[in-house]
Amino acid sequence: MRRNNVRAASVALALAIVGAGLGVWYAREAPSRGPLYCIEQPGTLWNETASLPPGLQPECPQSRSYRAEVRAGDSRVEQYRLPGWQPRALLPAMKAGGYLQITDEPIGPGNYAAFLGRAGVPELQYLANQEGETTLITLSGRP
Repeated sequence: MRRNNVRAASVALALAIVGAGLGVWYAREAPSRGPLYCIEQPGTLWNETASLPPGLQPECPQSRSYRAEVRAGDSRVEQYRLPGWQPRALLPAMKAGGYLQITDEPIGPGNYAAFLGRAGVPELQYLANQEGETTLITLSGRP
């Protein structure tokens, strides 16, 4: 009988260790696998540069390469969708958060680009694309 108790305790300990290992793995990996893996601080733009203005829906690129780059800390990307064609919608919030607009490029129908930075140095690319009846704005740069 005692031998069965020792075996049961060993199995329980092994399961607890495996469970703890899976918990640590999940805590590290789950954010990069979820649909909003790229949004570091929900409710904010570019990691607390500014509060997220109302009416914007956060998104992340579905590309596996973007996921890998974000997960590795090599790049950063955030996306926001809003109704209508509003290519400059996030610029006031980013400016209020300390970024300067370095360029202003309407690059064709339904496409807009700008570079933003602090102290006049480009750090962040701002792209707006019209997709049907919505605007998709992508912020990308180094973490």
